[in-house]
Amino acid sequence: MTHLSSPLKSAEWLVDHLQNANLRVLDCRYALSDPLVGRIAYMEGHVPGASYADLETDLSGPVQENGAGGRHPLPDPAALAQWLGGVGIGNDSVVVAYDDPSTGQGFYAARAWWLLRWLGHTQVYVLDGGWPAYLAAGGSVDAADPEHAPVTFTPDVQPGFVATAEDVQNRAPDTLLIDSRAPARYRGETEPMDRKAGHIPGAVNRDWSGALGAAGHWQGGGLQADRLGAENAPTITYCGSGVSATPNLLARELAGVPLGPDNRLYAGSWSDWISDDARAVALGEEGGE
Repeated sequence: MTHLSSPLKSAEWLVDHLQNANLRVLDCRYALSDPLVGRIAYMEGHVPGASYADLETDLSGPVQENGAGGRHPLPDPAALAQWLGGVGIGNDSVVVAYDDPSTGQGFYAARAWWLLRWLGHTQVYVLDGGWPAYLAAGGSVDAADPEHAPVTFTPDVQPGFVATAEDVQNRAPDTLLIDSRAPARYRGETEPMDRKAGHIPGAVNRDWSGALGAAGHWQGGGLQADRLGAENAPTITYCGSGVSATPNLLARELAGVPLGPDNRLYAGSWSDWISDDARAVALGEEGGE
């Protein structure tokens, strides 16, 4: 197993380092069912100095009319870099992203983590246990807007982190395609968000929520490796729109496989896949889970 620096920071670490001048914190709390929930929670109280990162407006690009790119397309790198610089994140910043796993949707911080890594920023981390862990560690709460001077963030985009629909269609036989959605959505028994139900043929189901254990803390690398079952195979991971897949990408990194050609995100995911009716759809179980 490759030794990597952990993509996680503990709540205790964050409390101890809040005064560091080069620390920047992103509050990624959100709810797909109510886009204002996270911003309201942020306004009511957040980690001191944290900037709010909105999934729709900050961590995603515009949705295309034909659905290509999915429901949460990747933002334009230059636009994302400009936003990061605007909230005081530069290339030398240490960034910690958090959300609230107690809501059952603890995948937004991982989306921010993945995006910054995609832009070549290595000093970015997810807060283990999220907002509840921070409060439990005695972290102070602030309702004021942060006052970070704008800086320049220069992106170094990592194209090897991303897979396209064509990459998925033409993947090598040894590539494991991981569907990160809930099992019922994978099997096509229900589909609350997209116009077609089912999964990409050949995909195995590894629900993203299995990456988290008690109180929303991340499982260890060995358990992640056992859960994902990828062993040494290269993987492409997807979900509904490229958001809840990111915990499985982080989980693979915990298991020793860095982001890159062997640990890629199909960014458009299921909502992009079904934008082309010529692409096949599978129902039911396959791949041993």
